[in-house]
Amino acid sequence: MREVRSLPVPEGLAGMRADAAVSRLFGVSRAVAADLAAAGDVLVAGAPVTKSTRFKEGDWLEVTLPEPPEPLAAEPAAEVAGMDILYSDADVIAVNKPVGVAAHPTVGWEGPTVTAGLKAAGFRISTSGPLERKGIVQRLDVGTSGVMIVAASERGYSKLKRAFRERTVKKTYHALVQGHPDPFSGTIDAPIARHPKHGWRFAVVQGGKPAVTHYRTLEAFPEATLLEVHLETGRTHQIRVHMSSLRHPCVGDPMYGGDPVLAERLGLNHQWLHAVCLGFEHPASGKWTQIRAPYPADLEHALEVIRR
Repeated sequence: MREVRSLPVPEGLAGMRADAAVSRLFGVSRAVAADLAAAGDVLVAGAPVTKSTRFKEGDWLEVTLPEPPEPLAAEPAAEVAGMDILYSDADVIAVNKPVGVAAHPTVGWEGPTVTAGLKAAGFRISTSGPLERKGIVQRLDVGTSGVMIVAASERGYSKLKRAFRERTVKKTYHALVQGHPDPFSGTIDAPIARHPKHGWRFAVVQGGKPAVTHYRTLEAFPEATLLEVHLETGRTHQIRVHMSSLRHPCVGDPMYGGDPVLAERLGLNHQWLHAVCLGFEHPASGKWTQIRAPYPADLEHALEVIRR
């Protein structure tokens, strides 16, 4: 059964085309949003609109969303080994996501997910968002560990989603990269898009989406450097792509130029990249909240080896 969603157009989407606004609001692709408009499934004040109609703040929007593939719509609860709950209340759940776990179900992914793990642990997740990723306000790559937050309430979803969109969330990562970046601290401001020849990965591409990464050196070793990284934007694989563009890929990341010999010596089968802290205004109190996640055992071991 297709889901019908109704809400006023929020301030941040005023003046935006219908296809772009529906894409951003409901997590569907822009092409799917355009198809919905063409089929008469996007209504403003009860009347169908075209994909190029400009929205006004406060307009009453009604969208009939496409039905997701059955496996995504009906994800069963399933325990996730090693996924620790770092914090929870009526609006926010924070987990320490292990490597090898996806944020939510996707076509072709048959492994564990954060959403299934939270269901199994008895947590309520917000009903806001696309069917297959309700409550998800941010994502970490399958191969990246660390703190990830999920909305537990509709209020939490709305306010956290806006905070990520407006870039008021402070996202801090630690990354072990090959060699020694010069300068030791700096900013990478380079647009990112799919690689023009290899669409399964991303690259710095002229005309891509804006991407800004700040980094500073925490420790330097003969073969590698431990960095603290702050993201202004949240592009797919942003840290991995930006560090690779400087010819300092994350250790253990062969997709973006990591040395497999070094990775094997350190006992790594994925990139050394960990989301150590998220800071945000709490959806209920407005109080600044910071949640930290300790390194997993394999990243700790790799650091111990390289420090020797």
